Amino acid sequence: MQPTSEFKSKPGLKRLFAALRYSRDGFRSAWRHEAAFRQEVALLVVGSAIALALRISAFEKLLLIGVLVLILIVELINSSIEAVVDRVSLERHPLSKNAKDFGSAAVLLACLLAAAAWGVVLTDRFL
Repeated sequence: MQPTSEFKSKPGLKRLFAALRYSRDGFRSAWRHEAAFRQEVALLVVGSAIALALRISAFEKLLLIGVLVLILIVELINSSIEAVVDRVSLERHPLSKNAKDFGSAAVLLACLLAAAAWGVVLTDRFL
């Protein structure tokens, strides 16, 4: 029989409320310990205000805000990878470097996608 995690043992609504608490704790930890996350939240707040103020379709607003949220999602996953790698060992190792570099590359791709989406929408609307 496989060992069972204590975190998987909650049924029904208890599991839902536990998941919400874990998510809240994750946001708090990211805010406290990850400067990039705080910067990206600031970008999301400013970008969302701009997107909502623009005279563009609701779908375009969703797209512009959505790609900014995607940056946060990828940053949280990247931070998770970094935390696990550091938990396993603080030694320098090529596989640890690869894991961290792959996560960083994923964040970069999300940022490039966001820049492209904003560029296309703004160019289409204002040029």
